[in-house]
Amino acid sequence: MLFILFDVEAVFLYPWAVILRDLKMFGFWEMLVYIAIVLVGFFYIWKKGALDWSGPSAKRGEV
Repeated sequence: MLFILFDVEAVFLYPWAVILRDLKMFGFWEMLVYIAIVLVGFFYIWKKGALDWSGPSAKRGEV
C-alpha cells in the first residue's frame, strides 16, 4: 500500500515537468514544497517501522 502511495506521488511529477518553463520559479518552489511534504511522510513511516519487512526475529529455541 505504501508503494502505491509513493508511486502516485511520482505521477504528479510528470505534468509538472512538462509545464515547468511556463511556471517559472513559482512552479519550482511549489514542487520543492510538495517534495518536502512527501519526504516528511516518508521519514515518518520509516521511523514507525512500516518499511521493515523482516518481521520479528526469533531467538534460538523459540518457535
